[in-house]
Formats: sequence, C-alpha cells, structure tokens
Amino acid sequence: MLRIGMIGTENSHITHFTRFLNVEQRHPGVRAAALAGGRSERNLELAELGGIDLIVEEPADLVDEVDAAIVSTRDGAKHLEDARPLLEAGKPVLVDKPLAASVEHARELLELAEQNSALLLSCSALRFVPEIGHFKADGDTAASSPPRHLHVIGPADPDSEYSGLFFYGIHHVEAALEILGNPAIDPASLDVRAVRRGDTVVATLRIADTEVTFTFVVPGDGTRVPFHAVGVHRGAVVSHDLTLGGDYNAPALAEFLAAVEAGSVSRSPAELLAPVTVLSAISSALERIS
Repeated sequence: MLRIGMIGTENSHITHFTRFLNVEQRHPGVRAAALAGGRSERNLELAELGGIDLIVEEPADLVDEVDAAIVSTRDGAKHLEDARPLLEAGKPVLVDKPLAASVEHARELLELAEQNSALLLSCSALRFVPEIGHFKADGDTAASSPPRHLHVIGPADPDSEYSGLFFYGIHHVEAALEILGNPAIDPASLDVRAVRRGDTVVATLRIADTEVTFTFVVPGDGTRVPFHAVGVHRGAVVSHDLTLGGDYNAPALAEFLAAVEAGSVSRSPAELLAPVTVLSAISSALERIS
C-alpha cells in the first residue's frame, strides 16, 4: 500500500484527492493515509470522508508515516517550507499549482529533489483539458502551424493574499506553455509589458517565436471570467474556452502516481521551473508600474 500524506488541507483540492483515492478507490493500492495541520474542523471532516486515522501537526511529522506526499497549500510561497522535510527524506512529492511563488523557491525545491533523489512534480490542471489539443500544430486540427499570437484569458487577482497572480495566474501561463510545446525559457529574454486598469491586468511578452498576451481578470462576488485561449495561426484563428470539469485534479494525480511507479517524472526541471519564471517576470513588470 502506497501511503500518501496530505499537506495544505484547507484547499478544496485535498477533498478531490481524498475522494479519488479513498472513497472511489480509483488507484488500487494507493491511499490518503495522513493529514497535516492538526485536528482542525476541516481535517476532522476530511478524516471522516476518507476514513483517515492519522492527523499530525506539521509536515515533518509525516516523514515516518507516509511514502509520498501532496502539498496543496493555497499560498505558493509556503510550498518550499511544506515540501522540504519530505523531499529531504527522499519522498516523492506532488506540489499543487504553483510549484512556488518565486524563482528562488522553485530552484531550491528542484535542488532539494535532485540532492535527495526525490521525485518532484507540479502542474496546472489546464495542461490536461482537451481543448488544448486544438491549438497544437499536429494531428487533425485547424492549427497547421504554431500560433503567431496566443492570448490566454482567465481569473486572477494581483492583490490575492495567496501571492498575488500566482494563485490563479499560473493556470494561464502553464496553458500557454503547453500549447507552445514547453519551449525553453531564458529569463533574460523575457521582455514583459504590463498594464493594470481597474480589475484587469494585461501582460504581453514573446515566448519562443510567439507573441503571447495574458489577460488576468479579478473575480467578482460569486462570478469569474472563464479560462479562454485564442490562437492566431498562419491559416486559422482558433478560439476555445478551457473548461475544467468536476474531476479536473484527476489527471495530475494520475501522472504523479505513474511517475512514482516508474521512479521518474516525464517533466524536466526546466519545464517545472518555466511557468514560475514567466509569471515572476510578469509580476515584476506589474510592480514596476504600480
């Protein structure tokens, strides 16, 4: 039995992971076995949902109790602190989006994983939505060539208490990188132009050979704009909502468990670092105009 420890249980994603593993038993031989964060009302509810017997105070208390961990803490700035003891112990860790809220923290997470031969994975659920395939210049799609211009739109708040744009804006960036084939990102080449007007931030930059625009719209009370992408290709304009279904966290979990079984991840350290690098550049550009 592969025992998974859950960190950042305030996040609704932990409910999804607990349901997939313990309630619906989608992955036989794998179980959410422990919760970090103490005996809060939230953890007691999760324990009841998943039949989880063990609740510990700190992530470090999981090291001797689990075989792997999922970090879903809402604020990406805390992911390094929460994942550190597990990575130092050589445990596989799935870090829910974003990997980190700074390039410095992301690099340290990757270094910890390498130094301790620990498997580390992080990815946005938008990478897996079927609409992404319509923008790729392969297969039977209208996109016969890579996009000349790519525009990704969706909700994000630069003033979010969870490290600003990183809380939701990482989705925009990871979707764009997935569409573009995950090109190498040179931080020195990222010339970001950003503007903020009211509840909307627009950032434009060049990634590989594509002009990319991100539009981040602050969610309203009970409402938010959908994730959407528009690709301007040589012979077509492709436009789709990027729709997250009710089980949108399932593909990332499945990829993580497959990586644990195989003993390696398919996403390179550079690929894991790239979204954080891009969004950090956008956030820095936004700070300069504030």
